[in-house]
Amino acid sequence: MTRLEILSPKIDFVFKRIFGNENNPRILISFLNAVIKPKDPIQTVQIMNTDIDKESIEDKFSRLDIKARTDKDELINIEIQIKDEHNMVKRSLYYWSKMFEGQLTEGQRYDKLAKTICINILNFKCLKSKEAHSIYRLKEINTNEELTDLQEIHFIELPKLPKDEEIKDVFDAWMEFIENPISNKLEKAEMSIQEIKEAKNELLRLSANDKERIKYEDRRAALLDKVSALENAEEKGIEIGKEIGKKEGEKNKAIEVAKNLVSAGIDINIIIESTGVEKSEIERLL
Repeated sequence: MTRLEILSPKIDFVFKRIFGNENNPRILISFLNAVIKPKDPIQTVQIMNTDIDKESIEDKFSRLDIKARTDKDELINIEIQIKDEHNMVKRSLYYWSKMFEGQLTEGQRYDKLAKTICINILNFKCLKSKEAHSIYRLKEINTNEELTDLQEIHFIELPKLPKDEEIKDVFDAWMEFIENPISNKLEKAEMSIQEIKEAKNELLRLSANDKERIKYEDRRAALLDKVSALENAEEKGIEIGKEIGKKEGEKNKAIEVAKNLVSAGIDINIIIESTGVEKSEIERLL
């Protein structure tokens, strides 16, 4: 019997199928309470974008994020990214601002604006902090006084998570589920955290469903194409940079030679011919 290949929760299609499942919001509620750690735990959520169309799966530039509203009217956006596009901070600020601004229609009062939270799960290192989970709000830089809690942006950098430590709490359990859903450590957590067990069961169901697997492979292929394109662009940029640096080095060396020839009183035309330095450059050395 062929062993079932488990789909990766790091692929946004799978992540959204599990955490954006309106038929089992308990999974998302548990995840949000573990990440945000609110003083008053979230009791209910309304998942606002449950659909995943074919175009989104095949388009490597589409976003399969999760938008939700809590019982306290907080707006939440969750996104998982597998490749560093070197724009994550600005990207997150942009999407946060769009969600925050989008709450009001013309004529509505500002006091209607609700807390808006962005959660970014990254399969790469992004920030200078050594912590795997960083939380940002608006604060005064000298006194650290918080201006407001209406803005909150989370970055969870998966490569910074401790690898060999035991699962201590629900947050650790969810991170282990995303990183390695079939690990022995997670099996222990399933015994005490019902939502982890439910998420695992949903993942197994997706993995065994041929139609869902085809969608998964389409989405994974689209994301890998994007990663490949980014890596090729980075390599080309490095090559161009090296070539420019090489030419700059050669030019600087030629100018230094021309400078020595000028000091020796050599005719300017001979210097131009022998070094390739332009006449205007040599005249500046005179």
